[in-house]
Amino acid sequence: MASLLVTASSVIASPEDGFTRVLSPGYVRMENGVVVDVGEGRPGSAPDVELDGGTLAPGLVDLQVNGYYGFDMVDADQAGWRTVVSRLPETGVTSFLPTFITAPVEALVGALRRTRDLLPALPENTTRVLGVHLEGPFLSEKRKGAHNAAYLTDPTPEAIGALLETGLVKLVTLAPERNGALEAIRTLVANGVLVSVGHSDATAGQVAAAADAGARKVTHIFNAQSGVHHRDPGVAVQALADTRLSPGLILDLHHVSAPACRLVFQAAAGRVVLVTDAAASAGMPPGTYDLGGEPIEMPAEGPPLRADGTIAGSALRLDEAIANAVRIGVDPVTAVDAATRVPADLIGRPDLGRIARGAAADLVWLDEGHRARATWIAGHEVYSRDRRGDA
Repeated sequence: MASLLVTASSVIASPEDGFTRVLSPGYVRMENGVVVDVGEGRPGSAPDVELDGGTLAPGLVDLQVNGYYGFDMVDADQAGWRTVVSRLPETGVTSFLPTFITAPVEALVGALRRTRDLLPALPENTTRVLGVHLEGPFLSEKRKGAHNAAYLTDPTPEAIGALLETGLVKLVTLAPERNGALEAIRTLVANGVLVSVGHSDATAGQVAAAADAGARKVTHIFNAQSGVHHRDPGVAVQALADTRLSPGLILDLHHVSAPACRLVFQAAAGRVVLVTDAAASAGMPPGTYDLGGEPIEMPAEGPPLRADGTIAGSALRLDEAIANAVRIGVDPVTAVDAATRVPADLIGRPDLGRIARGAAADLVWLDEGHRARATWIAGHEVYSRDRRGDA
């Protein structure tokens, strides 16, 4: 459909002034995949779609997805990629960064080349692939988490050059205390790559130096990083205190407790990025799955685990992260912003993550529990729970 007019009892939008707020009721007009009008009240013509209840929000943007629906993105085949990009709209996600975790540099280069070659064959009007997030291998052995320590290494100019070759890399998580890290940050930023501090034992001062070099994000705050100490502040303190940095937060209430999540939203107001860090087990029943070439076990409850008990990604949906945020007291507009506008801006895509004139017509209708009920990408409805009968 070239043109589509949707009305809703509640719309989270960013009209002409750019400030996100609730329009109740509101309407959105889309043409040729782009929002051409958004307003409060009733439109001047009959809508094509009327949404009763819930909230119409921008399509969700997830910057950290290791896998989903049984597939690990680093080695997924064409069918696996098709499954993931076709089904992520069920969770409200309309744009994402597939995330490749630590492996030998040459293996990551090979994975990037395979991904480059298969992306053009993915179907249209499915979840947008914004590039690739490399989480490693330039991480700290002391804070490796579920990463394979045997492959951790320093970010040499040769390694950085090889990884940039395909042009797919849009986000790199690294530990700034590693040899050569600050120069690597400058090179990555000069090549249009967002740099995030993570899996790091750095001091607050070392993280500040990374921000001076151009880093602008912190990967899954509190997890696999030096934390909060009043005389020895680490990564987490700098993430909260430094307004240049946007802390990523896995809000499944397993990785980070509710009080600590509230602290993040209060201390880093307007900077929080909700992520899933989803592994291949996300959207799947309990069982054994794969993360970065090694097995993980998905229990009946809680996040997936390595054999040694280390948390290995999550089974979180991004709409569920929004719901959890609201449940612990975060304002719904702030929660939605953290999964839409904030990550989109951070990754350099101001055309995404907002309902505003000129933005991509990517929308999600959230029910009263903030779970995706219907999703549009480029103005095309790509998921409807009501028609599919999903729970």
